[in-house]
Amino acid sequence: MKLLSDTLMEDHNAGPGHPERPDRLRAVVDRLARLKGPTWVMPRAATAEELERVHTAAYVEHVLGTRGRSVRFDADTGTSAGSVKAAELAAGAAIEAVDSALAGEPAFALVRPPGHHAEAARAMGFCLFNNVAVAAAHAVSKGLERVLIVDWDVHHGNGTQHIFDADSRVLFFSTHRSPFYPGTGHREERGRGAGQGHTHNVPLPAGCTDGDYAMAFDALLTPVAEAFQPQLVLVSAGFDAHADDPIGGMRVSAEGFAWMCERVMQLRAPTALVMEGGYELGGLARSAEACTRVLLGEAGPETPTNRSSAGERQITAYARSSG
Repeated sequence: MKLLSDTLMEDHNAGPGHPERPDRLRAVVDRLARLKGPTWVMPRAATAEELERVHTAAYVEHVLGTRGRSVRFDADTGTSAGSVKAAELAAGAAIEAVDSALAGEPAFALVRPPGHHAEAARAMGFCLFNNVAVAAAHAVSKGLERVLIVDWDVHHGNGTQHIFDADSRVLFFSTHRSPFYPGTGHREERGRGAGQGHTHNVPLPAGCTDGDYAMAFDALLTPVAEAFQPQLVLVSAGFDAHADDPIGGMRVSAEGFAWMCERVMQLRAPTALVMEGGYELGGLARSAEACTRVLLGEAGPETPTNRSSAGERQITAYARSSG
């Protein structure tokens, strides 16, 4: 399998004390450098044409025009002189992860800044370009008609959903804490037009565990994915649902993420992961390693059963309404 990253992504600095800091990428890369088996690849930068598949031309021009400067797009999303290059490389890494997966080699794009909150014409939630959306659009440009995006970040991937909500070629499945930032991702949001029924949101209460996520994947993701028969699976792999994360408020372990990764691999479609959130360095690095080991072919843990009562009730209700 391939790991795609570049130290230039550490040059993105969102501001003093910001949780999306260069140490996040260093912690993951340092941890995964100990593993035997992965092939490390330095990705290329995404082109403006590739970015404009999911972002408006005016927005791409605006972001690229800030190259070499520090700007603030909103209260949460700031940049430094190296941020534009980092964002181009992050999107490029996601594209190359798709190419690797389609060539038969699973891949994990270890990137920052993250991407799933970035809308077609707006930066938000620490994100400049929507990396996983750029990757999905690249796959569609190659002729794929069924791309599944699984977003297990603790926050809802509003940008990804909105970019594809009218596109039947991309199915978006998200587990996320709710109510929580950014306030989107309700069960009733199912897509529109040709994409109606291709958005599946699973909002979860705070405190959900490995067992809750396992229940959601088995009861809700698996039947949706089996009906869709994806030609490619992309994962917005955020690790801020980890129990040690200072932001997420969930209780998932590194082993829980490994189980989710293995469940995705069992869909038997080419698979690529793209890193999103995760702000406690130890939990982030351990979770990324656990998923990488699964991508390398190691067996994941047994199905976890440590469900929370609130999570189990909510997922059971969703499963009944879906059935």
